Amino acid sequence: DIVVSAIVGAAGLLGTWAALEAGKSVALANKETLVVAGPLVADLVAQRGGRVLPVDSEHSAIFQAMAGYSSSVERLILTGSGGPFRGRTLADLAKVSVEEALQHPTWKMGPKITIDSATLMNKALEVIEARWLFGLPATQIEVIIHPESMIHSFVEFIDGSVLAQISPPDMRLPIQYALTYPERLVCPTKRVSWRELRQFRFEMPDRETFPALELGYEVARVGGSAGAALNAANEAAVAEFLDGRLQFLDIARVCRAVLNAHAFES
Repeated sequence: DIVVSAIVGAAGLLGTWAALEAGKSVALANKETLVVAGPLVADLVAQRGGRVLPVDSEHSAIFQAMAGYSSSVERLILTGSGGPFRGRTLADLAKVSVEEALQHPTWKMGPKITIDSATLMNKALEVIEARWLFGLPATQIEVIIHPESMIHSFVEFIDGSVLAQISPPDMRLPIQYALTYPERLVCPTKRVSWRELRQFRFEMPDRETFPALELGYEVARVGGSAGAALNAANEAAVAEFLDGRLQFLDIARVCRAVLNAHAFES
């Protein structure tokens, strides 16, 4: 009835493609499918009648907030915790260890995604994913840092209204929503405690300290094979960092160099 695509990295593309080619509904936790082959996947869905249901908490939030209003959207605002190095400077990050980079303040994830969160590459990939998932250009997608990770994303509409999906950080909720869509069932997640909640904080991302974010916008604008190049470079660079052969700041530098050298195909 539904295929869950949750393999890490570009390896998830083949299974996702096969499911969509068969006209299945796919609960997509593998953002690299859309990063690597977004326009091709969008065409395949249109041709075969399948459906992509987002599992990433940010894209699930947007999917929920957009319900019935997709033609009236002005902007999508993806939220992010800022990772373990929020507020640090470039000098602070020059010698960070693998162990430090794996200490995410909010989510418990695998090492690849945790490092992507530390570099903000995860947000870069999510910008690309949102571009193809919701059919909006990069100019209508923004990123904001929200350390509490309670507001999972916003949708701003042409009349100025803003809708957000709010829940404690727990992946069981977006996973369940994708599996039971369009129904909502009781979920064993913690509820928002409005009596205890004091504030929501928001900051603009530091694009100088975390240059990976700009790479995502560049790829979302260019399209074509740019996403495949960025994703491959990032997967290789993160693996080298985890093995101790690259410094933390080298991850974004490697990705920048690969994009600069890549002859894009549209």
